[in-house]
Amino acid sequence: MSDTNDKKRKLSKAEQKRKDDFDNMCRNMQENGYTMHNNTISLKKANVVALFNMLPFVVLLLIVFFSVNKSLTLHISNPSILSNFYLSIIGLIVIHELIHGITWAIYCKNHFKSISFGFVWKYLTPYCTCSEPLKKWGYFIGCAMPTVILGFGLGIISVYTNSILLLLLSAMMIIGGGGDFYIMYKLLRYKETSSDTLYYDHPYECGFVVFEK
Repeated sequence: MSDTNDKKRKLSKAEQKRKDDFDNMCRNMQENGYTMHNNTISLKKANVVALFNMLPFVVLLLIVFFSVNKSLTLHISNPSILSNFYLSIIGLIVIHELIHGITWAIYCKNHFKSISFGFVWKYLTPYCTCSEPLKKWGYFIGCAMPTVILGFGLGIISVYTNSILLLLLSAMMIIGGGGDFYIMYKLLRYKETSSDTLYYDHPYECGFVVFEK
């Protein structure tokens, strides 16, 4: 993943290899009669859109939480609680990307051989990418699952356990899934013109490429 408008970011060796493989695959797909449609967005835009896209979900979660849990006691002055909270966020970010990979691997013919993980140091952004074209709903579900599990799932648990810390973690994971939800929005908006349509996760930019025949 990278900012599509930021041409100065140098790709890592792994990203460069995926770019070369991607370019070769695009040529092969086009030689086989597929038309390519680019659906990538800048990482900067994705991060901004993420906040505004997911705020309604966070507000709804807060309303539900405080409607169910009308009384609670919160003490966050303990340094260990704060440190555990920050460590939990880091751990959940890693798990977020793992869930992407696990879900996409289910729909891939080559399973985990088609999954790669990495980190864009310039934007302090981890990522997972799938190097195999998928059908729309396989790609869509792979985008959705991390936020469904870590965002909404943790939110439900926080309501039933009356845990403000789980609530905060849930809110962070929901906002963190905003980029994925924007990609899902673009997926749903895309109008297929052929039954032979494949979706390919872009190997170093935020978004996907569509191949139609």
